[in-house]
Amino acid sequence: MKASIYDLTLPQLTQWLEAHDQKKFRSKQIWHWLYQSRVRSFDEMHNLPANLISILTENFDFSPLKPIVTQRASDGTTKYLFQLSDGLMIETVLMYMEYGLSVCVTTQVGCNIGCTFCASGLIRKQRDLTAGEIVAQIMQVQHYLDDQKKDERVGHVVVMGIGEPFDNFDNVMNFIDIIKDQQGLAIGARHITVSTSGLAHKIREFADRGTQVNLAISLHAPNNELRSQIMRINRAYPLEKLFDAINYYIDQTNRRVTFEYIMLNDVNDHVQEAKELVALLRPIKKLAYVNIIPYNPVTEHDQYSRSSKNTISKFYDTLMQGGINCVVRREHGTDIDAACGQLRSNEMKKQEAKQEAKA
Repeated sequence: MKASIYDLTLPQLTQWLEAHDQKKFRSKQIWHWLYQSRVRSFDEMHNLPANLISILTENFDFSPLKPIVTQRASDGTTKYLFQLSDGLMIETVLMYMEYGLSVCVTTQVGCNIGCTFCASGLIRKQRDLTAGEIVAQIMQVQHYLDDQKKDERVGHVVVMGIGEPFDNFDNVMNFIDIIKDQQGLAIGARHITVSTSGLAHKIREFADRGTQVNLAISLHAPNNELRSQIMRINRAYPLEKLFDAINYYIDQTNRRVTFEYIMLNDVNDHVQEAKELVALLRPIKKLAYVNIIPYNPVTEHDQYSRSSKNTISKFYDTLMQGGINCVVRREHGTDIDAACGQLRSNEMKKQEAKQEAKA
């Protein structure tokens, strides 16, 4: 199986060309064709010599993704189910935000973090995605937009899809380097957000890289007992270890941290939890921002349901009164398979049902 051309950063592409006796200035030409002209085959790179096109074709594929299902919601949110070259499937989401177009990308096939409320973890991690498979998600969405001839451009990226990004650290960092390269897609670092469930040692490594990329923490509970019940990762990285790493990140970068908090009815949504969250974040409140997220129910996790609007309002008011900046996340795509991993899970069920019917 050939690698995707999207796997390479610009320096890596330059090195590869030199190793294959090609002039290194060709790397910028190829890069321009890939990310500015957004061609879909090497044959379209008209200013490259025939022998180089032949070498590229022999060694690389273009997109490793095959579109399987596309769902478009009434608000424009579009959810894509892609099949990888080995037959596995992933999800990607395009969202129309007030500040522009944002794409949520997947970084792993399945997830091992084990959050008890999440559709992404219904299937255990099967493998990491390569940098090229993550980049290809952006390119597939951009090609979709190009085909609509609306002159729309992906300007923001959130790394919050299926999988734990920091469990696939090197590939995710290469992905970020590729999409923010000013000679390519030129997506600004501050328009990119990476979310982690709390791999403390990787938060420190992320801080040391000085990427200027935004950091979000999937928190969802303000104390160890509750967080360990709903997020298995808290047993390995309890709040004390997690916040030591967050404090290190803030000391190194002086950048704001977003805390994601899914509201689960009668689980983590009481005023008491809101008060505990205020106390937890008080030492860093100037650089803390809470994203309160209404829960998208998942059939397989029927022990959880959505908090009422009144409950969410009380939670929000308690945080604001405690001096913690917060917002209730606007919902996207509620009339399609909204929960992360849900489209993939539903499609796999359909395929299993077909196989059983054939048997």
